[in-house]
Amino acid sequence: MAAKVASGTNKVFQNHDDVHISFEDQQRINRFAKHNARMDDFKAELETKRSELKSLEEALEEIELFDEDEDIPFLDMLKETKEQVLKEIAGVEAKTKVIKAEMDELKAHLYQRFGSNISLEAED
Repeated sequence: MAAKVASGTNKVFQNHDDVHISFEDQQRINRFAKHNARMDDFKAELETKRSELKSLEEALEEIELFDEDEDIPFLDMLKETKEQVLKEIAGVEAKTKVIKAEMDELKAHLYQRFGSNISLEAED
């Protein structure tokens, strides 16, 4: 059975056994939860941006197949937009990498401190 952090307290409960949580431990748990929520937001943002990128790539392919000799005004704009979306994806991926590294450190510390009395794994 996974431990649960009681809302508004500094205790972890499992099978009626109290495990003391220091202020610093509670801060780590809170920081981990905050990062976990941000990671969910970043995952959704990446999904949206990758979908946008796919649409842009498909549009570029269609326009390029249309007529290679004709200058199409939107082509340059689409290429610029694609490059911007690629930069945005790279930026979000960089942020997730930094947050994941900190989450891994927090997770290691908290599991070392609380063992099986805490569960920090995502529920799918």
